Amino acid sequence: MTIDEPRRPRSAAHEIERYGALFARRTRVMKSSAMRDLMALTAREDVISFSGGLPDTSTFAPGYMTELMGRVAAGSAARALQYGPTEGILDLREVIAQVMAAEGMQVDPDAILPTSGGQQAIDLICKILIDPGDVIVAEGPTYPGAVPTFCSYEADVVHVAMDDDGMRIEALREALARLDREGRRPKFIYTIPNFHNPAGVTMALERRRELLQIAGERELLVVEDNPYGLLRYEGEALPTLYSLDADFVIYAGTFSKILSPGVRIGWLVAPPPVLRQLVLGKGSADLCSSSISQYFIAEYFRSGPWLDYVRSLAELYRSRRDAMLDALSGHFPREARWTRPEGGLFLWSTLPDYIDTTDLLARAIQARVAFVPGRAAFVDGRGGSCMRLNFSGVGEQQIREGVARLGEVIREQVALYGTLTGQYGDGQGRAG
Repeated sequence: MTIDEPRRPRSAAHEIERYGALFARRTRVMKSSAMRDLMALTAREDVISFSGGLPDTSTFAPGYMTELMGRVAAGSAARALQYGPTEGILDLREVIAQVMAAEGMQVDPDAILPTSGGQQAIDLICKILIDPGDVIVAEGPTYPGAVPTFCSYEADVVHVAMDDDGMRIEALREALARLDREGRRPKFIYTIPNFHNPAGVTMALERRRELLQIAGERELLVVEDNPYGLLRYEGEALPTLYSLDADFVIYAGTFSKILSPGVRIGWLVAPPPVLRQLVLGKGSADLCSSSISQYFIAEYFRSGPWLDYVRSLAELYRSRRDAMLDALSGHFPREARWTRPEGGLFLWSTLPDYIDTTDLLARAIQARVAFVPGRAAFVDGRGGSCMRLNFSGVGEQQIREGVARLGEVIREQVALYGTLTGQYGDGQGRAG
């Protein structure tokens, strides 16, 4: 080939063969996040998306953000533009302690590790605790964003069934007894007790106590992921697992849902020996979280009553949840069921078992509406007839229109099944 002769493109198969031997073994089990996969499709303005866990950031006034950033620039520009300590700046850790105090937790700022979003918190926990083949016990379904992380560290995830009161403790005991017989000990139990993502349910108080009793008896770590606890819009607030008994709890929080996901700041609180390892793990991952974001958050919390903003979000999401529940009753078939969350951003719908929501999504996208298929919330392939629906990211009119589009797609599938089998359903669905 001469220097002027154009290079012939290599085939994709050749490229895979060329680099395949270089990849680490863990890449064979790595999965993409279902939400991230949908982002490109749902970024289209004509698609109504119930897929992302998106808070409504349009409620944060642009002028107010400009004002806050101006204060950061005027008072802390040099430090905000510089590397910071891996453990985070003190002002931010004091703010995090304040946020946790709003949910009844008293935490020393020195016991807090800021992270680059809540997702890094999950990654760091796996990084310091999970070897290939180690067991993680998690609710089934579980947070779809945790599934790729668990898989990346080659964990064996054991799902525990849920109902309207959260993780079923008897099912947890059975799972742990089976693992005992197999000579396997879980590294931790992962749970989202408040307004579960994706199930939308909240763990009952008695179950929280039973879970902590099991953890204490077995000296098992419990990872309490609590992004939504302050977004309650009905019912009585329940104590966090950490506030009930912190001895075996790793607590994960984030500003993504109560302020902005764009600041990319979450945090971890853990028993001191665990926290030390988490700090080492974070230092090797990214040195420190964004200094600009840390100073911005600290300035925001100095500037006014932050809880008023969170309460306004909760009221907005309550109205949107009600709009979605009403639309589901009007447009989903009788065979469908769904949860009725008391807070948070999501509800979980279960369709007839002959409908595969992964296949249904392709048809829904054609109808310009999107959701997260249920299989994304399991490691073992379950959830095929389920879907996660987010109601916080779009307005009430769009919610009603989107559910109507989705309901039409589902009814087409129900009618097709009836034609093929002679079994026809009628009427509407219900909250379950």
